[in-house]
Amino acid sequence: MAYTINKTDGTIVASITDGTIDTSTTLTLFGKSYSGFGELLNENLIKLLENSASTAAPSSPLTGEIWFDRNTNRVKVYDGSEFKPTGGAISQAATPTAPSAGDLHHDTDLDQVLVYTGSEFLLVGPVYNKTQTLSGWLIETLASSGGDKVVSSMYAGNVRVAMLSGSTFTPTVSQTGFATVYAGITLNSTLSAIFSGQTTSATALDVDPTATNTSGTVIAGKNFLRADASDTTTGAITVDNDTGVIVGGSQELEIKISSNNVILAQTSEDKNFTISTNTSGTQTDRLAITGSSGAMAITGDVTITGNLNISGEYNSSSSSVVNVDDAFIKVNTGNSEVDAGLIVETSDTNDARLFYEVGTNRWMAGEAGNYSQVIRETDATTNGATGQGLLIKTDSSGIFTVAGVEMSAVGSAIASTDTSDTTVPTIGQVATFGNLWGGSAKTVSTSNPSGGSNGDFWFVRES
Repeated sequence: MAYTINKTDGTIVASITDGTIDTSTTLTLFGKSYSGFGELLNENLIKLLENSASTAAPSSPLTGEIWFDRNTNRVKVYDGSEFKPTGGAISQAATPTAPSAGDLHHDTDLDQVLVYTGSEFLLVGPVYNKTQTLSGWLIETLASSGGDKVVSSMYAGNVRVAMLSGSTFTPTVSQTGFATVYAGITLNSTLSAIFSGQTTSATALDVDPTATNTSGTVIAGKNFLRADASDTTTGAITVDNDTGVIVGGSQELEIKISSNNVILAQTSEDKNFTISTNTSGTQTDRLAITGSSGAMAITGDVTITGNLNISGEYNSSSSSVVNVDDAFIKVNTGNSEVDAGLIVETSDTNDARLFYEVGTNRWMAGEAGNYSQVIRETDATTNGATGQGLLIKTDSSGIFTVAGVEMSAVGSAIASTDTSDTTVPTIGQVATFGNLWGGSAKTVSTSNPSGGSNGDFWFVRES
């Protein structure tokens, strides 16, 4: 009668006739009255004891069968498709195939452990692989005078970059870059490490460029000027570059430096530049430059210490007369002596001048290079006979004296009918008139005059 061999779940594994064996599984099954069954039975027991220990997996395993893999010296169980480790991680370089949720994989290339979630392997640890060396957070205990302190150290490439601590303390065992560990995050001082990114607030900022972190360079956050709102500073502001300061919604005003020269510029096209002051409570434009023309207007008194050099012309919009309050106008100040005075431009370009001539110490006036002395009262005399060549003036009695008077011919010959003509006659005219009586000539001579007219007189003078 044949044996029917069933699995635990009732599934038939094999039907073995009498006197025969079945090798469809890892164990040898034998039928009724099979001779030599004792040896096979003992071998089956040994296989069960050693879990089929071998370098090769059983060729006909059943689901749930255990196999000791002599290659890895690990116990594995058959899940219906492959033998899997029964505990710990699968230690190999390649990612395991057909894993089950919860399976662990030790990556021998990276020395990292991963767990299978049911869809993928996720890293369990460490967070760095063996080529990266120690990187990430490491919990450490450091000794201090106040007792051991637990800190969380951040490493990168086996270098401790920062410490996270719940209190401030000084390690009793020297820690490179961490003379003092502060509550919060302390950066390694030997790395010149900095925070980079954004923060919503800060109690203070260290402004020391040498990063010595002394009290004199740690400034409270409230003492920094804001860029997004109006603010006030009690200290000076230095712009240490030549591009300077730019002001205005369209950057109209520039204060900058060019070759160490200061430039104050209004950069908006054809727009004005104005300097205004509050005078007695009223805001008044004092200096106004018109952008479209470049004209400059000044309101108020102007005091100039030094020279005033004008390359253009002087124009007065209120009057054709220049009014000067001072009693004197001084020219050529501070220079060596030269002829100086007033020049009036004329239409024929031969300018008229009134000036002081240094060589003669006198005032001169004239036009086109023809200048004569301007006579003063002291330059005149009451006696032209003794002071010849000078201007004649009367004395205190209204009399002036001359050595002689010579006049050019004026008018025509004197007639007896000239009773109202005030023209000054010449000596010749007077002599001629003296020889006439009512228009008739008179002659005084020793001989008979020749010629003559009717009515002429001849007086014979004895020889």
